[in-house]
Amino acid sequence: MGIQFCTKGNLVLIVIEDVEEIAEYTGMETHQNTCIKKKQKKRNKAAIIIQAWWRGTLVRRTLLHMALRAWIIQCWWKMMLSRMLEKKRRAALVTYITKERAVIKLQSLVRMWRIHWRYCQVLNALYVIQCHWQHHNCQTCTLLRGHCMVTATHLQFHIEIANS
Repeated sequence: MGIQFCTKGNLVLIVIEDVEEIAEYTGMETHQNTCIKKKQKKRNKAAIIIQAWWRGTLVRRTLLHMALRAWIIQCWWKMMLSRMLEKKRRAALVTYITKERAVIKLQSLVRMWRIHWRYCQVLNALYVIQCHWQHHNCQTCTLLRGHCMVTATHLQFHIEIANS
């Protein structure tokens, strides 16, 4: 009596009366299994090597992207710092210019006031002289000539009495 059937591409023949055939078949099956196992081990090792290479590639790519992003952020931050420094410099310059203009304007006003004050002094002196000569009845002294010279520190006024 014997049974024959095919599973997974392997022919199985079971004969109950003959013991030798069964022993031969099991020996063949173990030899095929070991060949298949060896092939699977090689494939697994190759797959592990490929997966390790791919994981390393992904890690290196991720690290590269992270380094590039960090570099971009650093460049942006340096640009922002330089802009803030430029704004501070500009503000300091504007403040300095404003103070200098105010000082120059004050100096100009003080100089103008001093010259005006001196001018008023000379004018008052002229009025005094004119009043004196208007009331003085002198026939020999009828003509007065005046000359005014303005310097940085003084007003000089020269009066000449000319005989006519």
